[in-house]
Amino acid sequence: MRVVLAAIHTSPSPQAVPLANAFLKAYLCADQALSNRVSVSLADFFLVQPAEECAAGILAENPDAVGFSVYVWNRALCLETAAILRRRKPQLTIFAGGPEASADAAGVLDGSCLDFIITGEGEETFREVAGRLCAGDSVSGIMGVTSRRDGAFEHVPRKPVERLDTLPSPYLGGILPLGDRCGVLWQLSRGCDFACDFCFDNKGGAGVRRFSLERIGAELRLFARRGVTQVFVLDSTFNQDMKRAKEILRLIKRNAPHIHFHFEIRSEFIDRDLAGLFAQITCSLQIGLQSADPQIQRKVGRIFSPADFLDKIALLNEAGAVFGFDLIYGLPGDTGEGFSASLDFALGLYPNHLDIFPLAVLPGTRLSARADELGLGYLPGPPYTVISSETFSEGEMRAARGLAAACDIFYSRGKAVAWFNAVLAPLKMRPSAFLDGFRLWLAAKEGGEVVEERFSDARIWQMQRDFLRDLFAERKKGKLLAVVLDLVDYHYYYAAALLSPAPELPTDRDLARMNLLDEPLSVSSSARMARFNYEIYDILESGDIDLREFADCFVADGSCAVIYPRGNEVFTESLIEPYYRLLGGLDSKRSPREIAAGIGLPADEAASFLEFAVAEGIVVSASEP
Repeated sequence: MRVVLAAIHTSPSPQAVPLANAFLKAYLCADQALSNRVSVSLADFFLVQPAEECAAGILAENPDAVGFSVYVWNRALCLETAAILRRRKPQLTIFAGGPEASADAAGVLDGSCLDFIITGEGEETFREVAGRLCAGDSVSGIMGVTSRRDGAFEHVPRKPVERLDTLPSPYLGGILPLGDRCGVLWQLSRGCDFACDFCFDNKGGAGVRRFSLERIGAELRLFARRGVTQVFVLDSTFNQDMKRAKEILRLIKRNAPHIHFHFEIRSEFIDRDLAGLFAQITCSLQIGLQSADPQIQRKVGRIFSPADFLDKIALLNEAGAVFGFDLIYGLPGDTGEGFSASLDFALGLYPNHLDIFPLAVLPGTRLSARADELGLGYLPGPPYTVISSETFSEGEMRAARGLAAACDIFYSRGKAVAWFNAVLAPLKMRPSAFLDGFRLWLAAKEGGEVVEERFSDARIWQMQRDFLRDLFAERKKGKLLAVVLDLVDYHYYYAAALLSPAPELPTDRDLARMNLLDEPLSVSSSARMARFNYEIYDILESGDIDLREFADCFVADGSCAVIYPRGNEVFTESLIEPYYRLLGGLDSKRSPREIAAGIGLPADEAASFLEFAVAEGIVVSASEP
């Protein structure tokens, strides 16, 4: 029997990994007798693909059974694809699993062509289902299966797996191939001990169960050997067990210091030691703030202490850890003004980014059961987002959506964390008011509702400059504009250099063989040349800059610089004008000797500077990138 397990991802990305389906396959393959009779293949698709294309890809595998991994974002496409499969191959067994199917099993089955649903953790259920189907038997009565019987839905629950190490690793078993520069979804535990009303991560009642440190270490060493670049840790609260979290971070530091890790953490479980360990590896942290109002948090089953949150985030800032927050607008009892206050609270803590969402009333959650009581109006189907509430009007929800988009564009995509609060200080504006002004300014420029995906990083940088120029002129703060634009420009160039792969540096022997004045050279594609109004070193040495003090103390005499990556760091080199012009003239057509002569730079001085620039990776041979 041939089974295809289909995953429809949002888009191609390092996170488009069919981990759930791979766990199912790995568990079935561990049963040698069954795996000799059942072959399982994984099929990956994306939301941009039409259902006809997805169905054709599945049918090309000539399956006897097809299972879909269903999430909020792909429910409609999964069911449409299943309907096509049913028409084209009526004898197929078609089923589904995943969070959306588990939370709303009856709703997914109702009116669909699916034969049954696998709910909850599916490894044991899938293996039993495959055995029944292979033998030609009914799956009715299997624990973890929801099906139709005599016009009603039948469901037999299954307890979650207690000992997670009994589930074979899809990575160690080679089910999910790993290659250079690939991304990985990494599961260190399952379950959640918290009971937020809008989430169903704690469903199942088994609490948090964890994979052993031995297995985690083996997977980590495999990731390092295979050149994995990004790891997305799926645990709802990575740091709830602080002792274990610290052990894992030390494992990462020893075995995979160059891989970038993404963690979801809670502020309550941060201490100075943990903050320091996060700062010692390459990682980013996502913290579910949701709202800065303890009363609003309490309404959705959460406990929040603003003072404790401030103290814990201060530890991350002191250590130099990179972190961002989640915010939700439209929570029960919240208002447009309350959401703005939460935004102000969040941005005052220097997060690297904010992820802002409308509240979603997901099937199977406590919030879903109380939605009518709470006066929540929401979409009846995916993505189930709130349209309005008794305290948050439909118009306020639209305004909040625009404010969230403005924050995404100006602050998060605009890499504004390093200068945002310094720029707002002389304007005496709250972050939410500033971003709302940007929202209105952008809407007037672009027309209609603004969508972040429409803009490139370079376009966002230019919009930041234009908006700030207009705003500082309107507020009669023109004296400060030059340093403001220097801050914006520098951090744009810095971020661009940070994201660019550094060139391979030449050895001393390579440099000795090069005739730098006559060799065709060009500036590396990873280096950024820039002009600034002030001396760039003065700006960088000012730390948490006070714009008024800086403008009073320094003269805008201008400077030139090159910003470039080397190893895992970004360097900034202030340049005298002739050196800047020499770099700017390197076009691989004229020799450096000609360029130097044309700008009056002595040949020996040009050669000495070029030796430094080539050794640093600022300049490369024209045949290199």
